[in-house]
Amino acid sequence: MRAVVVEELTGPEAATLAEVPEPVGAHPRADGQRLLVDVHAAGLSFIDPLQTWGKYQNGVPTPYVCGSEFAGVVVEAPSGTGFRSGDRVGGIVWHGALADRALALPDYTVKIPATMSFVEGAALYMNYSTAWYALHRAQVQPGEYVLVHGAAGGVGTAALDLAATFGAKAIAVVSNDEKAAVARRCGAHAVVRSDGPWLDDVRDLTDGRGVHVVIDPVGGDRFTDSLRSLRQGGRLVVVGFTGGSIPTVKVNRLLHRNLTVTGITMDNMETEYPGTLRMVRDAVEGLAAEGAIRPFVGATFPLEQAATALRALDDRAATGKVVVEVVPRNVTAVVPRNVTAVVPRNVTEVVSSA
Repeated sequence: MRAVVVEELTGPEAATLAEVPEPVGAHPRADGQRLLVDVHAAGLSFIDPLQTWGKYQNGVPTPYVCGSEFAGVVVEAPSGTGFRSGDRVGGIVWHGALADRALALPDYTVKIPATMSFVEGAALYMNYSTAWYALHRAQVQPGEYVLVHGAAGGVGTAALDLAATFGAKAIAVVSNDEKAAVARRCGAHAVVRSDGPWLDDVRDLTDGRGVHVVIDPVGGDRFTDSLRSLRQGGRLVVVGFTGGSIPTVKVNRLLHRNLTVTGITMDNMETEYPGTLRMVRDAVEGLAAEGAIRPFVGATFPLEQAATALRALDDRAATGKVVVEVVPRNVTAVVPRNVTAVVPRNVTEVVSSA
């Protein structure tokens, strides 16, 4: 079968299309449960370029098949998991999705409705489960303001889309006009610019009181201002550090303003509180089935251009989810550096430099 293989940890350009044997056994994290999927589309995330450099904390040795997320059709399913042959599914595998077939994990796989394309399905599980769990952990209530950093990225666009399902008003933080357009498309109540006085703008939007919740996948030097943007009793959820540096907290800021800072890692939580993964999976699957959420895909690439897709993420040149089509379609568009890509639902390409 075809697969995109990384033979050496020298960056995205090391990813090459090759012929490899079909997967045997079960995914290493699946406790022996063999869930085999015909892959139609593979979603990429920050994990993928990091692994090509050998920088991901849970990386795998070379050679490996890359691709952290998939959508496709079940070929084989273990009993007792709720999946069966022919089901349309999507999920996270951490590696192995950029191939004709992949081994999936029942605990990290959801059914995708017939109304959702495989390209959208490949953008569903990772971003929406992360964003939903962040909003859940923050105990977001109807009518509250939620500030979303990195709002044009994969987790950010998912958080904007999900905010309405919690009854919240999302304020998006973005760095340019194109990303602002993406944020509005994905449901932002208001948009502020990170290259401007965004903290003042947030206060103006909230009558000087600040937001109730901050969802932060960026970290870095804006973290302190994120705490300042919270009103009394506000909550900040740490999702990641795409800004590059891990911030520190002076806890007197939390003491005097009754603030809460929490992180989220679902698989670790599962070990202490079994049922966490199922709760999140059921929530995302249910919202998708209801048509209440719709993943935003910024660009798609053919399998032969997987290395270019990885480079777009590594260069922070993408908005929304980047998806590689394993089973191709015939609609094309042009993205930066004169690369031909496929864009779902006739969406105008909005890939831009960070």
